[in-house]
Amino acid sequence: MEKKRSGTRLKITERALIQRINRKLKQDGEQLRAARSQRMETSVGRHYIVNVERNFIAYQNVDPEELGRKLGVIQPWEELEAE
Repeated sequence: MEKKRSGTRLKITERALIQRINRKLKQDGEQLRAARSQRMETSVGRHYIVNVERNFIAYQNVDPEELGRKLGVIQPWEELEAE
């Protein structure tokens, strides 16, 4: 007999998610970064995407979980661990 899985989801850390996203974005010469200062966070948001080949900010105010789902690096049975 096969047991049905309960509704529990596997939790992944934000750091693990960012690493997965960056592996995917590397193909396009981009990288997801987190703001390291309050001033930077006010300017571009907590997370932003940089084009590392041309050295400019490509996207501001990026939601890592939403981006991870869009890129397919978060599986349906996974969820981001609450901070």
